[in-house]
Amino acid sequence: MKIDNPSSMLDHFLRQTRVHHVQLSAMADVKANMMLTVASVVLTFSVGYLTDPAFQWAALILILFCMGTIIAAIYTTMPRGVTPPKGPRGDIARDPKGNPLFFGTFIHLSYEEYCEFIEHAINNPDESVELMVREIYTLGHFLAYRKYRYLRWAYMLFLAGLLISGFVQALCVTLQNLGYEIWFIHLAPPPDSGAAGGLAEGPALPAAASGTSTR
Repeated sequence: MKIDNPSSMLDHFLRQTRVHHVQLSAMADVKANMMLTVASVVLTFSVGYLTDPAFQWAALILILFCMGTIIAAIYTTMPRGVTPPKGPRGDIARDPKGNPLFFGTFIHLSYEEYCEFIEHAINNPDESVELMVREIYTLGHFLAYRKYRYLRWAYMLFLAGLLISGFVQALCVTLQNLGYEIWFIHLAPPPDSGAAGGLAEGPALPAAASGTSTR
C-alpha cells in the first residue's frame, strides 16, 4: 500500500473505523446474551407442558427451536481461535488472511522476533497504515461471517419457533373442537395402584390379638 499524502485525517479515519467495528462486536455480544437468556427461560417454562396433551406438540416444537437459538447464540459469543499464519516463521506480514496486530497471529513468535517486526512497521509509514487497514478488514470479516451471521440465525430460529408453535397449538385446538383425536406421547409415569385405590389393607391380625378365644 502506497500513501501519497499521509495526514492527521488519515489517522482519525482509521481510528474511528476501528472503534466502530469494536462497538459493533460489543453490540453483537449483548444481543446474543439477551437471546440466550430469553430462549433459556422460554425453554424452561415449556418443559412443564410436555406432559399436558393439550400443549404437548406446541411445547415440543418451541423447545427444539429454543435449543437451536441457544446454540446459535453461544456460537456468536465464542471467541476466535488462535490460528498461526501460513508460510515461514516470522513472515506474518505476508499472510493475506492474518492480522499481525491480533494476538492469535503473533503468539507463536518470540519476543525478539515480534519487536523486530514492530520496529520495521513503525519505521515504515506505508506498512503501518497497511497493518491498520488489514486489522479493520479482518474485524469486519469476522463480524460479518461469524458474529452477525449466527446472531441473525438465533433471532430467526426464536421467531420461527414462536410462530410455528402458535400455529400448531391453534391447529390442535381446532381439530379437537371438530371432534378429531390428537395423538400425543405419554410422558407421565403410570399412576401407582396403591395411591390410586387408597391405602392398602394391612395383614390380618391373629386370633389371639383380636381378643377372641378359640376353643
